[in-house]
Amino acid sequence: MRVELAPQPHTPIPDLSAQYAPEIVRAGNAFAMALYKHATLPLRLFEACRIATAVINGCTVCMNWRAQRDLRSLGFDGGVIDQGHSPDEAMYQAVLRDDLSGLTEKERLAVRFSQKMGTDPRGLAEDEAFWSALKAVMTDAEIVELTHCVAGWMAMGRVAHVLGVDGICAIGGPLEEAA
Repeated sequence: MRVELAPQPHTPIPDLSAQYAPEIVRAGNAFAMALYKHATLPLRLFEACRIATAVINGCTVCMNWRAQRDLRSLGFDGGVIDQGHSPDEAMYQAVLRDDLSGLTEKERLAVRFSQKMGTDPRGLAEDEAFWSALKAVMTDAEIVELTHCVAGWMAMGRVAHVLGVDGICAIGGPLEEAA
């Protein structure tokens, strides 16, 4: 941890609001949860984009996170986890390696959008050829939703990684198990 945080043995995800900027931290957490509660994007597309963003952020817990498994373990039901088939672990591992060959065209373009938003937002905004391809497979409503999801993942994943919260989070996964 980069900041001091009192032990929270009964909390799988450390809660910074217990000690710091409670209104701001809670608002950030509420935004992050809103993505899972209200997203209408297909779960597989949502998770592929989330994992791609996690790689950019460097957040270990985000790369280990599996929405269906981990949200349910936190007592959360509904929302995006009810939006289609669960991605399998092979999909997660492929996206972690930036191998998008097993994704549909729509999923690939959505992941590339997420990556560009995280690494080159100016280039993304100006890439008319990319926007044409994206708009051929996604509606404007889906693009707006995806953009907000990526913004939430970027923000909260970077907070977790930069402050070291991802190093003390109790949410496990394949990356942690392999270590």
